[in-house]
Amino acid sequence: MKVLKDILYKTAIESVKGSTDIAIHKIEFDSRKVEANDVFVAIRGSLSNGHDYIEKAIQLGAKAIVCDTLPVNIVNGVTYIQVKDTNTALAFMAANYFGDPSAKLKLVGVTGTNGKTTIASLLFQLFQKADFKVGLLSTVKIVVDETEYPATHTTPDSLSINHYLNEMVEAGVTHCFMEVSSHGIHQKRTEALHFTGGVFTNLSHDHLDYHATFAEYRDVKKSFFDSLPKTAFALSNIDDKNGTVMLQNTTAKKLTYALKSYADYRAQILESQLSGLLLKVNDNEVWVKLIGTFNAYNVLAIYGTAVELGLDGLETLRLLSDLESVSGRFQYIVSEGGITAVVDYAHTPDALENVLKTINDIRTKNEQLITVVGCGGNRDKTKRPIMAKIASDLSDKAILTSDNPRNEDPEAILDEMEQGVEPQNYKKMLRITDRKQAIKTACQLAEAKDIILIAGKGHETYQEINGVRHHFDDMETVKEILEKLNK
Repeated sequence: MKVLKDILYKTAIESVKGSTDIAIHKIEFDSRKVEANDVFVAIRGSLSNGHDYIEKAIQLGAKAIVCDTLPVNIVNGVTYIQVKDTNTALAFMAANYFGDPSAKLKLVGVTGTNGKTTIASLLFQLFQKADFKVGLLSTVKIVVDETEYPATHTTPDSLSINHYLNEMVEAGVTHCFMEVSSHGIHQKRTEALHFTGGVFTNLSHDHLDYHATFAEYRDVKKSFFDSLPKTAFALSNIDDKNGTVMLQNTTAKKLTYALKSYADYRAQILESQLSGLLLKVNDNEVWVKLIGTFNAYNVLAIYGTAVELGLDGLETLRLLSDLESVSGRFQYIVSEGGITAVVDYAHTPDALENVLKTINDIRTKNEQLITVVGCGGNRDKTKRPIMAKIASDLSDKAILTSDNPRNEDPEAILDEMEQGVEPQNYKKMLRITDRKQAIKTACQLAEAKDIILIAGKGHETYQEINGVRHHFDDMETVKEILEKLNK
């Protein structure tokens, strides 16, 4: 049990009705999970408003309510705390409840449109290989030392973040690497956390279903760096036109990385093959098992972060050469028949273009490049025709298919995608709504030495249709189909 007034430390309180000197069992923002003696925080979400469930929370035993607007009916014996913003209040309350765990380890946040998962995951791998106890909060999974948990969001809610960070502290973890999404920043999930460093990858077209404009999306990302303390470092990709913007107002130590510009951490690609990259990083050569220019940027971000966290530069390069690619990020297999299948999470125009250009740079052009791609439902619609245009422009064949249609009509999504295909590319485009059939068709069309790219879902092991998640794994599916075709 915790005392309410202690949990409310640093929370911007506007008014109080009742006593804050009461024992609280736990914090909840989901009214369905409220139990006796809990404090319920009423969050205004995109789908529901927690203020509508205050009465239900009290019926289930809530002893205190945190809200931005006091309810009309005040119940005797219940404490009401009115705050300016309940999302921010929840962040500080969660940190206080769990004993401010982020202050007890080195927490590094990675933000940007593409590369967050790869950078955070490979930093986790690298520090593990350097014999540190490490934590990871990512899109793919959450890891506390050697214990894995499934991930449901890129950036979990404030309660979950602090719960896992507290577990890490108790397990003796010294470093944690965390993906920081624009949603997470905007919804104040990263408030009250003590970051040792922040990394900016790049910024391109994404999440405009959530953010009204690209400028808003950019400024939300920038606010993360604005909030970093003087004791932290801010490492930014200045080859991206928004890289310097991220550093404009931060009080943290400003650091840069780049392939094309002068920077604190810089690299040159000496060789690029399907088996990896030979890089010259700050005057030292290193071979890594990662593929493509976009991964050269990721390597630089990882190298710079490791050095800023105190690792020796040459030792970091040695560890980098031993790292394995992340699940669903340019993950590839070669079938018995000599067909290469690549599965990648590329679900934004920029990411898809990067992956296709990487493949085109490596291949000899004597083989076909067949791309299978879709776009998610109930998400940014403006990128759909752009994705189809890129796929059809940069591939020998492009198969438009379903991604996670969610609650949208898959055919309507494909209609919108198809609008981006140029007339000269119609002949090399196919439209197959069923994703498994689309992958099967790509495999049937492919011959020895051809390359199939299956883009959009990467590590995901499900397909969401009308609110139901059905098991679906791109890599598992393409392996199974290619094995059957080889028999």
